Amino acid sequence: MNHSLGMAIETLVAVLLMLTIGYCILLNKRLTRLKADEHSLKAVIAELITATEIAERAIGGLKHAVRDVNENLGSQLAAATQMSEQLHRQLGEADNVVRRLSKIAVAARPGAPAEPVAATPAPRPSAAKAVAAAAEAFSERRRSNGLAA
Repeated sequence: MNHSLGMAIETLVAVLLMLTIGYCILLNKRLTRLKADEHSLKAVIAELITATEIAERAIGGLKHAVRDVNENLGSQLAAATQMSEQLHRQLGEADNVVRRLSKIAVAARPGAPAEPVAATPAPRPSAAKAVAAAAEAFSERRRSNGLAA
């Protein structure tokens, strides 16, 4: 019985060793796959790092471009504001000139009573008619004085 008990123990140890070897082979295959995945993961990480660096450089360039555009727009906005104010003043002066020309045109019409300059203004004709009448009166006045070309 001693001999058969030893044989049973030896057989049991052999079976356990075979199971261990089988399990080691399975673990080896899994570790091999894990190593392969590790290499591909390292490649993906390297690509991500490269893409991140490119994106950071692009963002820096965009920030620089935005800063330049902001400065450019600021100067253009200031110039546009100044031009708008200048145009506003010139329009006011042009309005005064048109009023004076229309007074001249009204005063230069034949048969029109002379109105004092400080009197209340007569109802104004439409702007286009007033300008046309003023220009016509001015040119007739120049012709009558012999100054027209």
